[in-house]
Amino acid sequence: MVEIYVASAFSKDNAGGNKAGLVFNRPDLNSIQKMEIAKQLGYAETAFITKSSIADFRLEYFTPTEEVPLCGHATIGTFTTLKLLKQLSKSEYMIETKSGVLSIKIKSDGMVFMEQNTPTFFNELALESFNKCLDVDSIDDKLPIQIVSTGLRDILLPIKSTKDLRQLDPNFKVMTELSKNQNVIGVHAFALEKEKNSVIAICRNFAPLYDINEESATGTSNCALACYLFKYVEKKSQYIFEQGYNLNNLSRIVVNLTIHDDIIDSVFVGGYGYLVEKKSISV
Repeated sequence: MVEIYVASAFSKDNAGGNKAGLVFNRPDLNSIQKMEIAKQLGYAETAFITKSSIADFRLEYFTPTEEVPLCGHATIGTFTTLKLLKQLSKSEYMIETKSGVLSIKIKSDGMVFMEQNTPTFFNELALESFNKCLDVDSIDDKLPIQIVSTGLRDILLPIKSTKDLRQLDPNFKVMTELSKNQNVIGVHAFALEKEKNSVIAICRNFAPLYDINEESATGTSNCALACYLFKYVEKKSQYIFEQGYNLNNLSRIVVNLTIHDDIIDSVFVGGYGYLVEKKSISV
């Protein structure tokens, strides 16, 4: 039997967010078993936390079909749970991941911030790339469609309005092929929010290549989006995003940038979380 915690990260008002499975101190599990656990749980990602020789913890992230190098909401969920279990004694930790050794900061109010890599901007895509994927009339052609990464490669897709965003109905088979061809995790669609003072954009995230048609909160994708907005829209040190409306599971994601001379020096994604349940499954 494997003991599993389920935590929700990037919650708003202690509700919503994105759930992830968490398995602590089971270095005996192999990759096939980890994928099977992720499949049984049914969440987008499950994190496996073990000891590290180069950091405070080693985190591995598995979807039901494969391993991914990084997952923001599973990491936030991990440290939310460790804090609730009174396993944390300091305000900053280092984690070993397949995306490198990253810093975790625990705020006094319980918000957890996770370091990401500084951004890499890859190729831009033509609007026609989405012809068979979704309604291209909803795409905002005033901004580029571009692949950006702060740890995971995503296509950032600007949409004209939040109404258009909510009405998107992607052809996931076509989107899967597009993701394969562009070597990305998926598509992070967003619409700039002009009515709310603090929220910069409303987002939807699609990753059908990884059997995740839509996800209610994606830390890595929103970090990439913050860097994209810094470059193309408005230079700020903090960006707040909301996601999950279409899933009736509202999430709030905060991204903090440290900058100098219009250069991004560090990227941190943060949010609140809560423990959902503890359970055991067999593999």
